[in-house]
Amino acid sequence: MKNEGLRRAWAEIHLDRLERNVGKCRSLIDPDCEIMCAVKANCYGHGCEGIIPRLEDAGINWFAVSNIVEAEELRDLGVSGEILILGYTPPEDAGELIEYDIIQTITDLEYAEKLAFNAPRGERVRCHIAVDTGMNRIGLNYGDDIRRIADDAEKIVRTQGLEVEGLFTHLPVADSLKPEDIEFTNHQIETVCRVRDELKKRLVLIDKLHFLNSAGAMYHYDKRSDLVRFGIMLYGLKPDISRDMPVELEPVMELKSIVSQIKILPKGVTIGYGRTYKTERETRVATVTIGYADGCPRLLSNRGELIVHGKRAKILGRVCMDQLMIDITDIEDVMVGDTVTLIGRDGEEEITADEIGKLTGTIGYEIVCGISQRVPRIFIN
Repeated sequence: MKNEGLRRAWAEIHLDRLERNVGKCRSLIDPDCEIMCAVKANCYGHGCEGIIPRLEDAGINWFAVSNIVEAEELRDLGVSGEILILGYTPPEDAGELIEYDIIQTITDLEYAEKLAFNAPRGERVRCHIAVDTGMNRIGLNYGDDIRRIADDAEKIVRTQGLEVEGLFTHLPVADSLKPEDIEFTNHQIETVCRVRDELKKRLVLIDKLHFLNSAGAMYHYDKRSDLVRFGIMLYGLKPDISRDMPVELEPVMELKSIVSQIKILPKGVTIGYGRTYKTERETRVATVTIGYADGCPRLLSNRGELIVHGKRAKILGRVCMDQLMIDITDIEDVMVGDTVTLIGRDGEEEITADEIGKLTGTIGYEIVCGISQRVPRIFIN
């Protein structure tokens, strides 16, 4: 059976760009600092089956995922490197974590005890302890009370059934230029480093400390972080589109569709659901076979643009579930079957996921993660 998606909408994933982005990320850190690639949510919507092997070819040995299902999928793909689950795993799945050799995040002492209780006798769950230094999401949280944080961390380390190998925190505003946010981030870094120092004084040694994400590596690089968790930068998007970056990245994903019908409409007729657009002149309209069920945001209705023959064409009316309409009046020689670009470059024009995110009041992360599974990923070397 032919893949119908290839005849209506598809995402081109450029693996050569991914590899170059990895190299540019490496240029920001010390040679002995390791990269942990965030590959959760199907590699931010790009497709694990193509992305992961290329990352391994580029020398990546650390991967971060959201949950145990994602972790096991990586093992099924043949990943032999380290896999850290950043989110929650039910304690009763402790045996599965051991079976698949997966590292679990420990969020608090109670969770640690439950996970250890469920570990098969004589075996240990590998884990990293999360320290909440101000994001208030997960992790040991006693504010600036370093000794109390270290007390819990020490108890976790000494818990039978656990093998604590790492300590980490997350920086939520590392991309901000606001003085108070810079101070906040610096305080977070010092807090988690002080926790490890306090543990060292107690002869509690933890192998890995990591606190830098993509933005942290660019704007707050610190040699004390043994790993850098690169995420969005791998895929060629900015942590914050308003800030310049020290390296130039290449978007890995391009999202494309085709023209399925062309019609000429007179002035004064309406287009689409709700009749939200009325033609102001005789208008040449193309129907494109992609919609919000594919990941094209409905918020682009009457405001977004697509690229056809190297020129931008405005979306007319509401984006439908499976289709949308564009104005091609001023674009010559458009024919049924022609390729239309929603994300990517055509000639001198380019539309990025970051641009779409800004236009729709969100971020580029959400745009690429929102490309649905019915859109085939075509991996290009």
